[in-house]
Amino acid sequence: MERTIENITQILDRVMDPKSGQPITRMKMVQDLNIQDQTISFTLRITPAHQQHKSDLNFLCQSLLEENFPGSQVHIHVVQVGGDIPTPDANPLAQIKNIIAVASGKGGVGKSTVAVNLAMGLKKLGARVGLLDADVYGPSLPTMLKLQGQRPRVEELYGSPRIIPLEAYGVPVISIGNVVDPEQAVVLRGPRLAGIIKQFFLECNWPELDYLVVDLPPGTGDVQLTLVQTVPVTGAIMVTTPQEVALADAIKAMNMFLLPNVQVPILGVVENMSWFTPAELPDHKYYLFGKGGGEILAKKAESVLLGLVPLIQGVRESGDDGKPAVLDDLSPAQPYFLRIAQAAAQQIALRHDTLDPTRIVSIQS
Repeated sequence: MERTIENITQILDRVMDPKSGQPITRMKMVQDLNIQDQTISFTLRITPAHQQHKSDLNFLCQSLLEENFPGSQVHIHVVQVGGDIPTPDANPLAQIKNIIAVASGKGGVGKSTVAVNLAMGLKKLGARVGLLDADVYGPSLPTMLKLQGQRPRVEELYGSPRIIPLEAYGVPVISIGNVVDPEQAVVLRGPRLAGIIKQFFLECNWPELDYLVVDLPPGTGDVQLTLVQTVPVTGAIMVTTPQEVALADAIKAMNMFLLPNVQVPILGVVENMSWFTPAELPDHKYYLFGKGGGEILAKKAESVLLGLVPLIQGVRESGDDGKPAVLDDLSPAQPYFLRIAQAAAQQIALRHDTLDPTRIVSIQS
């Protein structure tokens, strides 16, 4: 193989970052790559979290380059970036630009439906998207994405196990529903629950993503706290139905993100089941659950209403069939979900323009 920058980079693509499971070249760990006569040299940038794998990374780079470019002298300058110890707000998922929490105050408002169609809508708009099902007590994603019965693979990287997410419609997906049997009751609390959520974030081989959409369980609890203590959450999208009882619970869930020691911005609100229009009466709207709940919640959050989604039979059918409505060009729900995805992308961009990055939070019990 000819000794060129392109070919050397291609070989180094085989060396995986032990923290993210992604190639070290993609994680910007290789810099100042240079060729001079028979010598190949570059700088390998590591963080304090890489220290235990420093020798493994160095040896693997050396051996691969010497094997593929016989006669080469390989010089690797290892440089540690960051402090002597990891800072508490360091991002452990640097390959993911935005982590978006989809939350609700109560169950049954269509939060998972919104999360799935938001993720697939962003994907349809050209973004790189992942989907994490953090609703460990009622995981819906395996059914909604036709992943029932499939198990994620586990591979070993530098002696540590890494979970390989499943894939649906080009989107990497992880859910406890693909780890336990469908009929098995999930009984988890405290440290065990937190451990699973952390595994889904930190021990999965998430690729480079523009958005990782996280489907949270309803309400406030261990999962929400573990989320904000594990990764920097870009913002939350609240899902509610119009009626007052759903709105009251949604306000409580929203206020958790706005606590002074959490400070996760509310990107917007989605109002689901806003009205019902029978197929035989397309000009009629029946407001079965009242009106205006989403708008009220958006005002209380000092945010925006991302969109209204009517009660459409096809949305339920698409969820049961495993094909999200936003991907079905014949679905009457597609335009609503696409507009929500577009509005969410705009709000995320605005959030970055006007606010400092979210930090991983420390919550004292």
